[in-house]
Amino acid sequence: MSASPTDQRQIVIRDLVKSYGSHTVLNGVSLDVRQSEIACLIGPSGSGKSTLLRTINALANVDSGTIDVCGIRVTDRDPDLLTLRRQVGMIFQSYNLFPHLSVLDNITLAPLTVLKEERGPAEQRARALLDKVKLTGKEAAFPGQLSGGQQQRVAIARSLAMRPRVMMFDEVTAALDPETVKEVLTTIRDVAASGVTCLIVTHEMRFAREIADVVHFTDGGRIVESGTPEQIFTAPRDSRTRAFLERVL
Repeated sequence: MSASPTDQRQIVIRDLVKSYGSHTVLNGVSLDVRQSEIACLIGPSGSGKSTLLRTINALANVDSGTIDVCGIRVTDRDPDLLTLRRQVGMIFQSYNLFPHLSVLDNITLAPLTVLKEERGPAEQRARALLDKVKLTGKEAAFPGQLSGGQQQRVAIARSLAMRPRVMMFDEVTAALDPETVKEVLTTIRDVAASGVTCLIVTHEMRFAREIADVVHFTDGGRIVESGTPEQIFTAPRDSRTRAFLERVL
């Protein structure tokens, strides 16, 4: 588990409502994530976890409520999306790497085009990040030549190249076979240990218990219960939390 987070809140969500047609996916969600905190969202499929991440990164609009991330009001009519995307990295289970670009080019593309970095420093940082995710020597490889776990770690390195203050992970191990899950989870643990604020949607309960500062259990579009891993996993207060954990543990 990481060191104690500061009191500075980097994600502040209040009374968030999001519907698709007549189906309400988020039903009054309020959530705080503090600087350097590792927060895990757990809960049954369809409980709104992934949708919540998408609203935080302005990939989905909301019906009502407010979202503030790193001082940016995401729910404003015209939010500063460029600054938001620089501050917040998001990793999906589908990798989203460019198949026609090498690993090195995948990682340096955004720093070169968005941050306007010089190629030399950008490539130097990319190589350092590949070393961080234990993929030194794969600079010239293309995504199709890598395993799923390796592609996911490249995606993490690519996001870190933008120097984000917040990283969000959406079920990043869901598409991986059990043998490669561990290497990706180890990488996320290293990212969190470097001081980056992490918000993680995961079905890996053991990982959530080991790494999280705070665990939020979601059900029916609401955050039903929040607490330390010890409290959530050993003495959950809400009957819905207990029923869910009995099914998955």
